[in-house]
Amino acid sequence: GAGKPPMYGDYEAQRHWQEVTYNLPIRQWYFNTSDNNLLYWGLDYPPLTAYHSFACAYIAKLINPDWIALHTSRGYESQPHKLFMRTTVFVADLLVYIPAVILYCFSLKETSTKKKASICALCILLYPGLILIDHGHFQYPLSLGFALWGVLSLSYDWDLLGSVAFCLALNYKQMELYHSLPFFCYLLGKCFKKGLKGRGLVLLTKIAGTVVVSFAVCWLPFCTDMEQIMQVLRRLFPIDRGFFPQDKVANIWCSLSVLVKIKNIVSPQTQLKLSFAVTFLSLLPTCIKLTVQPSLRGFKFALVSCALSFFLFSFQVHEKSILLVSVPVCLIINEIPFMATWFLLVSTFSMLPLLLKDGLLLAYAVTMLAFLSVCAASFSIFEKTSAEDLQLKPFSLSLKGYVSWFKSFPRIVRSLFLLSLTLMGVLSLMSAAAHPPQRLPDLFPVSVSVISCLHFLLFLVYFNVVILWDSKNSRSQKKIS
Repeated sequence: GAGKPPMYGDYEAQRHWQEVTYNLPIRQWYFNTSDNNLLYWGLDYPPLTAYHSFACAYIAKLINPDWIALHTSRGYESQPHKLFMRTTVFVADLLVYIPAVILYCFSLKETSTKKKASICALCILLYPGLILIDHGHFQYPLSLGFALWGVLSLSYDWDLLGSVAFCLALNYKQMELYHSLPFFCYLLGKCFKKGLKGRGLVLLTKIAGTVVVSFAVCWLPFCTDMEQIMQVLRRLFPIDRGFFPQDKVANIWCSLSVLVKIKNIVSPQTQLKLSFAVTFLSLLPTCIKLTVQPSLRGFKFALVSCALSFFLFSFQVHEKSILLVSVPVCLIINEIPFMATWFLLVSTFSMLPLLLKDGLLLAYAVTMLAFLSVCAASFSIFEKTSAEDLQLKPFSLSLKGYVSWFKSFPRIVRSLFLLSLTLMGVLSLMSAAAHPPQRLPDLFPVSVSVISCLHFLLFLVYFNVVILWDSKNSRSQKKIS
């Protein structure tokens, strides 16, 4: 959206939030006033995002007050300011996201040498989706970074620190609700395992207290009256908009709308109830399994499965929300490199219409090819397509007498992968270079979203099969004291 009034794009949204938080008192940040027009990039993320915007604004004020001047700075896009804004994203990467990735990779049992850990970290950090969105489309990686710190802490059995980290993630972006149930079920399952009449009750009480205190600290300035709290919540969850965001998204509702115009036959309130019911039912088996048999391995796979359920079936999904599935997939790239690489490529492809709108075609092509090349070379992904490599051996054994084609499964999977890559490549070229028919102006974006959605549905089935047939428990995970 650079140079395109009246809204200018997400870069301007982040800059405007700095303008608002620095120049207005806290009680006006989320309210519509003469100085804060909520229709012009009004704050719609939780308090931690607002505090981060204020911190960036304070530094911006010291460098050049014009960057955040109230009203007059709208659409400001000078080169020095772009350098400043991109630096703030890079600093957030260096302080929060990148250290979490590196420490996580070095803590894994499977990456026993520094070289393997470094390769794993390199593949995760080269994931194109996050690079293109955070540095191209312009977002901050803090919520995902805090969530990674939460996962890392739980892998060390630092449950309270993990709870704090995830509370920070949730209070930075409400979309971290995608990951909330796995965190909740895993920790609750650990408490059950320790016994709710003894150590488990003590742990549960400590975790509950940690969560309450973390939220209280983040929300304290907005707790002066109930109207403040309710206004923030209304901004975070604008349910009156209905299922559909502005652009095509690779979830089930947008894909079905190609055949059935859901928004014309179902009211927004019914849409909300429908999406809640379908989302809840789709993630219920995974959550039950994780609560009954808590393990770090199950927790990581549950993060993927639950986030994917939210993306496919929940209310008001944005294209960028696929990153909330992709980052947990990055965490298991060492365990299932073939499927993880495939998913991460599809997830980036699903955002193609948004990336083309931002003029990121060259960056998209280069990062996709680089990521595929590095993963193929580092993990030898084409050699890891057996049922055992794909974590499907327990499932295959249960079908041994019924499915004769399981012996040719690796060849089928490799063929499907190559077909998928070809389809994504062709559609990418057509979206970038070809003109759609006049009668079907949205042909290419719709095709991208529908094909990506079909991929994601198959991945959802796959991850659920891995989780539900998994016989490994927490003893197989790395214990670090």
